Amino acid sequence: MKKLICMLCVMAISVTTYSQNSIEGSILNSETNEPVIAATVYLPKLERGTMTSADGKFHLNNIPKGNFQLVISSLGFTTQTVEVNTSLTKPLVIQLQTSAIEMEAVIVSTPFHKLQSENVVLVARETVDNLSKSGAVTLAEGITQIPGVESITTGAGIGKPVIRGLSANRVLVYTQGVRLENQQFGDEHGLGVSSSGVESVEVIKGPASLLYGSDALGGVLYLNPEKYAISDSSDADAKITYHTNSLGTEANAGFKTSGERLKFLLRGNYAANSDYKSGNGLRVTNSRFEEIDIKTGLGYQDTNYRGDLRYNNTNTGIPEEIEEQSTSKDMLLPNQKLDNHILSFDNKLFLKNSSLDLKVGYLFNNRKEFEEDPENLDANTPALEMHLETLNYDVKYNSSKWGNFEAIFGIQGMYQTNKNLGMEILIPNANVADIGFLATSNYHLEKVDFQAGLRFDSRKIDSEEHGVFGEEKYFAPIERDFTSYNGAFGVKFDILNSLIARVNVATGFRAPNLSELTSNGIHEGTNRFEIGNPNLDNEQNFQLDLSLEYRNEHFEIFANSFYNKINNYIFLNPSGEIKDENPVFEYIQNNARLYGGEAGLHLHPHPLDWLHLESSVEMVRGEQENGENLPLIPATSFTNTLRIEFDQIWSLKNNYGFVTLKSTLSQNDISEFETNTPGYSLLSAGIGSSFKFKGQTLDLRISGNNLLDKTYISHLSRLKQDGIPNRGRNVTLSLQTSF
Repeated sequence: MKKLICMLCVMAISVTTYSQNSIEGSILNSETNEPVIAATVYLPKLERGTMTSADGKFHLNNIPKGNFQLVISSLGFTTQTVEVNTSLTKPLVIQLQTSAIEMEAVIVSTPFHKLQSENVVLVARETVDNLSKSGAVTLAEGITQIPGVESITTGAGIGKPVIRGLSANRVLVYTQGVRLENQQFGDEHGLGVSSSGVESVEVIKGPASLLYGSDALGGVLYLNPEKYAISDSSDADAKITYHTNSLGTEANAGFKTSGERLKFLLRGNYAANSDYKSGNGLRVTNSRFEEIDIKTGLGYQDTNYRGDLRYNNTNTGIPEEIEEQSTSKDMLLPNQKLDNHILSFDNKLFLKNSSLDLKVGYLFNNRKEFEEDPENLDANTPALEMHLETLNYDVKYNSSKWGNFEAIFGIQGMYQTNKNLGMEILIPNANVADIGFLATSNYHLEKVDFQAGLRFDSRKIDSEEHGVFGEEKYFAPIERDFTSYNGAFGVKFDILNSLIARVNVATGFRAPNLSELTSNGIHEGTNRFEIGNPNLDNEQNFQLDLSLEYRNEHFEIFANSFYNKINNYIFLNPSGEIKDENPVFEYIQNNARLYGGEAGLHLHPHPLDWLHLESSVEMVRGEQENGENLPLIPATSFTNTLRIEFDQIWSLKNNYGFVTLKSTLSQNDISEFETNTPGYSLLSAGIGSSFKFKGQTLDLRISGNNLLDKTYISHLSRLKQDGIPNRGRNVTLSLQTSF
């Protein structure tokens, strides 16, 4: 292992020389032949780009020799992909067609980095800027606007993603290009990542074990970091946000600069919120939270080296009941403090018409929980402290194109240690080692694309013995090996110029986590006594996905359906016993299935391009093989939005307004230890605009959620068992400026 780490480090800092080339050209309007100003010209393989000047021209220097895809996008035009060869010296002339359809973006989470319309696997993508317009307080709340994505919440500050009914270790989170590991097995362990410094969110809905290995059985949430400034430029921005419900304030500032080779960025964020207020006017005690986030990045283009350092610090209250009514932001007991350190190295070595990618990540997660101690110990001494250190690596060889065929071969791995330093122990000290081998390919024809791949994974888990055999809180040592073969096959059909059909079948797996294998004690965050099962097997699933998408200048319509069969599904089941005044839950397995889908319509009638009508519905059912329902399955919901956009009104620019009604039906298909959840409807609205003030451009946004101050409880709220409602009316005001 030490030799492998040394080899990776040498590769990460190696300097590679290659021929320097450039790409230049002009972007024109196909109808008027006029230059397109401020169009984005982007090379996905190099993760660098530029913008066209006032005469529609662009220039990219220091490009390796070879063939590359050039993606050109601009508001009001169809996004276009052009294949270029850097050996050509003649400037390019690219014509864009006008379109009312919103701009497409390159999908990063899938292997071949194509536009969504060109991708065989359907991936949902949304910019964090668009998510924030709705007034979302956290990133975990913002992603629930994506159809098929929900969040299990503990108050306002803790949320973890749910993709088509699957969550926790069944959904893998990637940030900065490396897998995020932060004790995600716990219900009350949140996402642990701030939206600050995140440019966009991509969601793979379905098994992605082929690309990412264990824990991607239910899907992947891929967080794309903000890009560097374009070459030879510098940018700075600052933003302040206020939330009326929790009296929350958030300050964000960033700076980035890029030369021809060296690139640098730095961003900081601070947020503090008081206890949130529900629709009945009462504040939920200890739902306050604080977040400090610093992100920095450094890149050097000549060696295709990009290094990113991320630091995240979160201090979050654990709400349990409605007691003291306070607007204080000082933390109460119990609370948890989370320190997330993420260091990633992203390297790319260009060979003749092929490339070698290496990503190395080091993550240190320090979780501390402070409780009201009956022994009157120092309040600054954590009752629970867990140190999770993870080293992961991802090596991929992108082969030369053989006509319309291209392939990727890769090795991925992870080495992880978990150590306990506090008095309480949820899971024992342990080591986890992963390694996986994958091959995936893409074959392109004029109207049909095929994609297929195979993968083998091995995971080894070793845990230490803790305590005295026969006594409470005894953890027996375990040594388990888990292996799995997985594959995927997909086809995309361009049935008509505007109609796309996709069919994908894939298998996925998940090895049991330490909590499921070894638990033996009270989990304070969930108020239950949990007992693990050291004999659990892999979860293994097979999923079929079907999707249709039609787009023209007047409307877009989509329909996605899925069927997911999971063997050896692991879940907690009440035993009927009581230990230490808490109900006992045991981890057991049973075969299960989930099925459902999403559908939606986006109407933007030409020539009324400023008017948008959007409607969507999402539904998922989860059942065990014996017919009993699975727990924590989201209720069916309908979302309808009226949105208007005007580029300029008088001296105001980038104007928008929206009204959204989200109706969630009652959830009566529940597991044996859940209760029915009544349905509810939430009304939201917002407006925004840019204007000049003393020569400075300011962006002002105002949005309101739950405007009717509805008192409701989400089925996925972990506070539902205590009868604590979700947040009431909240108005968000934000002001941003760029320098």
